Amino acid sequence: MIAIDGMTATVDFFGVRRQVRLDIVDEPVAPGDYILNHVGFAIRKIPAHEVQATLVLYDELLRTAGDNDLMASEVRGEIEGRPEKKNG
Repeated sequence: MIAIDGMTATVDFFGVRRQVRLDIVDEPVAPGDYILNHVGFAIRKIPAHEVQATLVLYDELLRTAGDNDLMASEVRGEIEGRPEKKNG
């Protein structure tokens, strides 16, 4: 997490900056904390002792997920600066 402004935080996800809401996060957070984000909401603060393992897991998932994995493809696209694909 980079910064907090009220109930909104700026986060960096592999170089992609996003705004997320803090309304439902499980405990207080501060800049420098890592959070689990789901559809624009911080839902869980990642404990410091789990951060490295979580980053390794995300890296592995992104490296090994096939082209048919829509979530991984979308995340890769964001990281690489490609526009998001919209359904429909």
